[in-house]
This record gives sequence, C-alpha cells and structure tokens, in this order.
Amino acid sequence: MRIVFAGTPDFAVSSLRAAARHNEVVAVYTQPDRPAGRGRGLMPSPVKSEAIARGLPVFQPESLKTAEAQQQLLELQPDLLVVVAYGLILPKKVLAIPTHGCWNVHASLLPRWRGAAPIQRAIEAGDSESGVCLMQMEAGLDTGPVLLRQHTAISVTDTGGQLHDRLAELGAQVLSDGLGLLRAGLKPIAQPQPDAGVTYAHKLDKAEARLDWGQDADVLARKVRAFNPWPVAEAVLAGERVRIHGAVALDDHRGRPPGSVIAASKDGIDIACGHGALRLRVVQREGGKAITAADYLNARRDLLAGA
Repeated sequence: MRIVFAGTPDFAVSSLRAAARHNEVVAVYTQPDRPAGRGRGLMPSPVKSEAIARGLPVFQPESLKTAEAQQQLLELQPDLLVVVAYGLILPKKVLAIPTHGCWNVHASLLPRWRGAAPIQRAIEAGDSESGVCLMQMEAGLDTGPVLLRQHTAISVTDTGGQLHDRLAELGAQVLSDGLGLLRAGLKPIAQPQPDAGVTYAHKLDKAEARLDWGQDADVLARKVRAFNPWPVAEAVLAGERVRIHGAVALDDHRGRPPGSVIAASKDGIDIACGHGALRLRVVQREGGKAITAADYLNARRDLLAGA
C-alpha cells in the first residue's frame, strides 16, 4: 500500500508510527512551521520531527484547496490518506484522490464530541467514558461512518493531558487494526453515525480558563482537570491571580460568599463556590512554577490567619 499521512500535533505521532510500521508511508503532510518559544522562532510540528527522523518526505502547504497542492497529492498516487489532527480542511477533490479514500482518527466516541477539542470537552462535561474512532472521512465535520472504535473510562482524577496520552495510543491501535484488515483485503465495515447524541467540541479559548467562583465546585473541578495542561485554569485567590493545576470539589455548606477562603492547610486551600467548595492543591503564581498549596501558604501566611 501507498499511504500518505497528514497530522500535526503530539496526538498524531503515535498514529504516524503505526502507519509507518510496514514502510508503506510515502509522504507526510503537516502544517507549516509556526513561531514558538520565548524567541518566537519557527518550530516544526511534532509530526514533522518524527517524519524527518524516519527519513520520510514532508509537505507543508498552507492549504489543500489550491490546484497545485491537489496535483502534488495526486502525483503521490496514494492508496489511502490517513488524517490525525491535521488542522486543515480537506476539500471534496482531496477526499476523492486516494483509492480507499481518507481515514481519520478522532478522539471521541462519535457522534459525541465532533470538532476540535473532544478530549477536554468530555472531561469538562463529566463524561464517564471516552474513546477513539477510526472514521471514513466525508465532506461534513466528523460526520463520516465509523470503521472501528475503542473505549476507555474517564476517572475522576484524569486530566486533559492524561486522557490525551491514553487516547493517542488507542488511536494508533485502531489505525493499526484497520490497516491490518485492509492489507488482508477485509476493509472494515463502515457504520453510519446515528443522528441522536450529536454534540460539538468547540475549540478551546484561553478566556474559558478563568474560573467563576459563583459556579458549583464540581463544575470548576472538572474545568481544572480538563484545562490541564492547556490553557490551565486561573482565578483570583485572595486578591492574587493564580493558575490552578490541581483541585478537588468538596461538599461544603458553610454559606460563605463565593471566592472566600474558608480553610487553608498543607492539604489545600478551600474556596467557597456557588455550591460546595474547591480545594486547591497545586497552584502557580505569576512568573513562578507550579507548587503545592503548602508551599504557596509559606508565602501567603495571611491566608492561614484569615481562614
């Protein structure tokens, strides 16, 4: 088989490794290098770095809508285009180029959480499970029929980063399984997505990370987990804006105004919420690094006196 792989972030790297296991990947598409780091120098995507390490040709068009980009893909004569978190829209003409069409590895149990941020939205919503789907791509946003799927439970301690890493490996597994079937002449059976249960995982925005103490503690605790490691929840703690890397919800009914510090100890800093309280366990001061609540209280002795 001649496989062309299209992907950009860390999530796609394990799938690229799975696709390249039998030396069938003839080219890799990834987004153009972007400014990153303090120096804002151009940095290659994780997929590009992996492709270069494997000696694979890399293409980085700004768009696949141009005739030139489509001709370039056509000349590669792909049997299959595998797409994993690529970040560019595939026009209908591109979808029609590979012999077996285009497969997508998507980090949710479709039709739930179509769109850009399915991992974080699943945690934020309090879902008890997530998973990955290998999908036959069509023109709609994650609307294509599902070829294979894998499930995983979401624990009450899972962060966005932890679930991301687990789903990346599951994604590589379903892709490897699908490719194995295709090599054997047993293309996976495409199951249309049901109309019921469709939800959309809208792109993350840094503004969402600002916590509102008027919300329920359970809601805020899920946000803290979902937005770790990015964009990282933040809030005002006793007059100081801090980022919150770890927190748990408590069933506290002392009736203090939302945002009040109601307890402070080495176990955490308890903040009154609209319902319950949020215990902050790992925080980060501006310009500092993530530290435990106990270390934070060493610098904020006023909280011990006021709680």
